[in-house]
Amino acid sequence: MLLVTGPTGRVGRELVRELDVGGAAFRVLVRDPGRAAGLPERAERVVGDLDRPATLAAALDGVERLFLLVPGTGIEHTEHAIAAAQKAGVRHIVYLSSYAVIGDPIPAMGRWHHERERLIRASGIPATFLRPCGFMTNAFDWLPTLREGGYVLDPVGPGRSAPIDPADIAAVAALALTEDGHEGEEYLLTGDEAFTVAEQAQILATAIGRDIEVRTAATPAEAVRFRYPEGAPPALAEAIVEGLTLMRADTEGVRGDTVRHLLGRPPRTFADWCTRNARAFPGPAVA
Repeated sequence: MLLVTGPTGRVGRELVRELDVGGAAFRVLVRDPGRAAGLPERAERVVGDLDRPATLAAALDGVERLFLLVPGTGIEHTEHAIAAAQKAGVRHIVYLSSYAVIGDPIPAMGRWHHERERLIRASGIPATFLRPCGFMTNAFDWLPTLREGGYVLDPVGPGRSAPIDPADIAAVAALALTEDGHEGEEYLLTGDEAFTVAEQAQILATAIGRDIEVRTAATPAEAVRFRYPEGAPPALAEAIVEGLTLMRADTEGVRGDTVRHLLGRPPRTFADWCTRNARAFPGPAVA
């Protein structure tokens, strides 16, 4: 039996589909059963919360492998999940980490994931760490400005990244959860192509059939204020500013071949993602 945490998120929904198609026996941990309405019927639902350790015993009963997706910036959720997994006899954890843990020095975003990885290692439960770069679905963050003014805000200028489709992350996660031999591995997950924000915006513009203006953010802090108009928690705001500053300086973009190696095919392209998701974005302006 497998347990999937975060089953209603970008990666979680794709992972549940993969497991369902593959015929795996699995259950999902959900805080709100209503949000799980669209998940496959075959998925066993267990209501619980990583914030409430007492709810985790039932979720992990009989579970051998755990997909761990931890929200927020702290380590309490990880501590709760590890303690419950140890009591339940879980023998493999697949943890959704971040490529930021490989930085030198490690930025704040990476330090949170690095500490969680350390806790999992110290637990004695064999683990696989998935370390994706930016998600292609981050383009959904552009929706408010695209709807209001037909533009996207660019906080990184010449910086490049190789975004990955969450469906590819899920495919690797499903492999690690259902096959032996992935214990102890650390998988860097990226797309094949590195883009600037302006290049990504042009690809999206082609897919949806309308022009997209790219406006430069004066500073990374401006981008944070725009994304969190009510204000972000100080630690998170500082981490985002630091991350955007590092991204601006990276004019090549981190890339790896793990997806191709494990799945036997190239990663999905950003152009393909834009085509598949075009209906979610505002279409051509009507004259």
